[in-house]
Amino acid sequence: MTSRQNWWRRGLAVGVVLLVAGCAAIEDATTPEPDGKPSASASAGAGGGAAAGDSTLPGIPTAGQAREELAGLKVARQGSMSGYSRAKFPHWAAQGESCDTRETVLERDGTAVERDPQCRAVAGKWTSVYDDEEFSEARDLDIDHMVPLANAWRSGAGTWTQDKRKEFANDLTRPQLLAVSASSNRSKGDQGPDEWQPPSKTYWCTYSRAWVSVKAAYGLSVTEAEKGMLTEMLDTCNP
Repeated sequence: MTSRQNWWRRGLAVGVVLLVAGCAAIEDATTPEPDGKPSASASAGAGGGAAAGDSTLPGIPTAGQAREELAGLKVARQGSMSGYSRAKFPHWAAQGESCDTRETVLERDGTAVERDPQCRAVAGKWTSVYDDEEFSEARDLDIDHMVPLANAWRSGAGTWTQDKRKEFANDLTRPQLLAVSASSNRSKGDQGPDEWQPPSKTYWCTYSRAWVSVKAAYGLSVTEAEKGMLTEMLDTCNP
């Protein structure tokens, strides 16, 4: 064998080794770890940041912030329902372009949502974070007030002006409104966290953070039992 042939074969062998090493490096960079742990970006919200279900909720605090806000809330017994009416919380206000608050939340919380000329959702996909149910018909969904109107009335809203109650019932800047299954929303009713919790326990962290945030923003009180359960739910957040 000539020296030129030997040189050519050695060069070919080195090239094969480099090619295999390069493929392995690419595979290592794109293949998830065998233990199935999420990437750093996916788990960044575990300490109270953007956890599962947070992505569509505006203004949601971290678990640490929620604990501070909870500590600052007034603790009091629930007030009377005397004088309460849902009509005193004008809801589903106009939001422009023929849309109202309900349709705005449906579009925000869904994927591939299509609207008709009247802004009604005629197609899309939604996941109800309270019970992990999936839907493709908007009519199967309710827009839940995180802090129910009647609960707000009993904890301070009875003294508000009509304009402030309208703001509360249509608040798109805080984690007060979300699209969920009609069955879970009606099961919840006007109950506080001490009386009703989302069936999906994985949502407890987000739920408690949102509830505390809304009550803090509007200066609403909590009961002792409510505060105790909110503390327990916040403890489900990863440290």
